[in-house]
Amino acid sequence: MTSIRRRTLGLVLLVFAISMLAIGLVSYRYAAHEIEELYDASLAQNARLLEGLAQSPLPSAQREALLESLESALLRAEQSDKRLAGHRYESKLAFQLWEGERLLLRSASAPEQPFTDHPPGYTDNRVAGDDWRIYVLDVADATRRVMVAERSDVRGELTRAVALRTLLPDLVGLPLLALLLWWATGWGLRPLSRLAEAIRHRDPYNLQPLALQPLPRELATIVGALNRLLERIRELRVREKRFIADAAHELRTPLAVLDLHAQNALAAESAEDRREALDELRSGVARATRLVAQLLTLARLDPEEARPALREADLLLELREALAKLAPLAAERDQALALEADASLDWCLRVEPGAIETLVQNLVGNALNHSPDGGLVTVALEADDSLLTLRVDDQGPGIPAAERQRVTERFHRAGPGAGAGLGLSIVERLLARHGGQLQLQEAPGGGLRALATLPREAVSQPRNSSPER
Repeated sequence: MTSIRRRTLGLVLLVFAISMLAIGLVSYRYAAHEIEELYDASLAQNARLLEGLAQSPLPSAQREALLESLESALLRAEQSDKRLAGHRYESKLAFQLWEGERLLLRSASAPEQPFTDHPPGYTDNRVAGDDWRIYVLDVADATRRVMVAERSDVRGELTRAVALRTLLPDLVGLPLLALLLWWATGWGLRPLSRLAEAIRHRDPYNLQPLALQPLPRELATIVGALNRLLERIRELRVREKRFIADAAHELRTPLAVLDLHAQNALAAESAEDRREALDELRSGVARATRLVAQLLTLARLDPEEARPALREADLLLELREALAKLAPLAAERDQALALEADASLDWCLRVEPGAIETLVQNLVGNALNHSPDGGLVTVALEADDSLLTLRVDDQGPGIPAAERQRVTERFHRAGPGAGAGLGLSIVERLLARHGGQLQLQEAPGGGLRALATLPREAVSQPRNSSPER
C-alpha cells in the first residue's frame, strides 16, 4: 500500500486538477461569450460610424471624393509592405458601403460582392472561402446599406489566447504546488513518522508505555490504544511467568516424590514392598495429574482469555452427571453423597461448556477430601426467578471465619492433608466469569457450607474484574 503522504497528495492534486479543469471550462465559455458580445458591439459601432460618414452634410462631389480617398487608402494598406501594416488582424476586419446595387466603399479585405443579402442585424455567412460574422445596417431614409464583417477565426483565436493565458499560470504553478503540498503533508505527518520510528526501533521486550509529546489529538488516541495494548501484554507476560513459576514450584515436590517411589520400587527386596511402592507411585501420579489439571483450568479461566460461547444447560441434569463421576471417589471411603433438588423447577441457565462439571468437581471433591470416612456430603439446589444456588455441606473440620477470605487465594492450603490450594480459587474465578459469587459459611453439622450462586443469564464481566487473591 502506498504511503499516506502519497495518497493524500495524489487525492489533493486530483481534486485540484479537476477543479481547475472545471473552472477553466467555465471561464472559457464565459470568455467566449463576452468576446462575442464585445466584437458584436464593435461591429455595430463601426457600422454606425460608416452610417454617419455616408450621411455627412457635404455636396455630392465632395462626398464622392471623400469616399474615393478612403477606398484608395484602404487598398494601399492591403497592397503595402506588411511592416507598414497597422495590425495583423487588420485584414480580418472588413466593411462595405452599398447604395442600391453599387458598391460605394469597401475595406481592403472586403470582397467586391455583397457579404450577405440578409435583412438588417447579425448573421453568419461564408464568403470567398472564409467564415464571417456580419452586421448589416440600413441607412435611414436612403438606399444605402452598411455591412461590417469580421472573420470568425479571429474570435476563436482570441478566445483561445484568453483561455490559455488564464490557465497557463495554473499549469506552470501545478508542479510548484505539488512540491509545496508534498512538504506540507510531510510536515503534517511528521508526528506519525516519529511514532513509527519510535515503534520500529523499540526493544521487543520493552513493554513500557510510549511517551511521545506533544502529539496531535488523532495520534494521541492511537498512542493511548497502543499503551493500553502494551499494558495488557505486560500483564499477560507477568501472569505467564507467574503461572510457570507456580507450576514449577508446585510440580517439583510431587515429581520428586514420584521419583522416590520409583526408586523404592526398583530397590524393593520383596514383592510386597515393591507393590506398596508402586501403589504409592500410582497415588502420586494421580495427585500430580489432578494438580496439572487444576493448573490448566486456572490458566484457562484467566480474565484475559477469550470466553467461549455460552450455551443453555440444565443445572440439575449436569449436577447429577458430575456427582455420578465422583461416586467412586466417595465409595472408596464409604462416604455418602446426598442430592436435594426439586425436579419440577426450572434449572436452565446459560454457562460456558464444562463450567458446571468443573464447579461440582472442585466443590464436592473438596468436601469429600475434608469429610471423614463414612461421612455425608449434602448437595442441594435452590432457585428463584433470576438466580440458581448450589449448596454443598460437608462434615469436615470447617474453616475458621478469619481464614475464609484467604482460602480462595491460589496455593493457599487449609490444614494438613489439603490439596494444592487451587480448588476454591478455580471456583471463585469461574463464578466471577458468569457474574456469580462464592460464599463460605459454617454448616449446621459443624463442617463447611459452600454457596455458589449463578445468574440464569450470565453477566459478561469486565477484564481484570475477577479477584486474583
